[in-house]
Amino acid sequence: MLLRLCAAAFVSLLTIGSVQAQVRTPYRLPDPRSEFVRQCAPHMLGRWEHPEAVCGCLHDHAAAAVEDRDLREALLRGITETGVPTIETDWVPVSKRGEIGPTFTKIAKPTLQCMFDPAK
Repeated sequence: MLLRLCAAAFVSLLTIGSVQAQVRTPYRLPDPRSEFVRQCAPHMLGRWEHPEAVCGCLHDHAAAAVEDRDLREALLRGITETGVPTIETDWVPVSKRGEIGPTFTKIAKPTLQCMFDPAK
């Protein structure tokens, strides 16, 4: 009888522990836009009056104009690593490297808008 009581207490403790483990809030991943602005802004300091606004604008307008996922990710990487819109050929699959030039043509106007008037 004592053995059964101990076993029941042990099982209930395990159950309570597993329920508490499931209730914990999951680790929240950072917002991709906020993370981009955080990495981008230090490169813009000294160049622009409102570096966060410039970075946010580049993310929302210039990079958003690029439909292809690989090219957009390469562009975002270039901005966060250098502070200017750039795409290294190594960051893009070989089959899409010919699209780098047209991508820069597509983002030229929104990029200039972001750099010189990010509020619009």
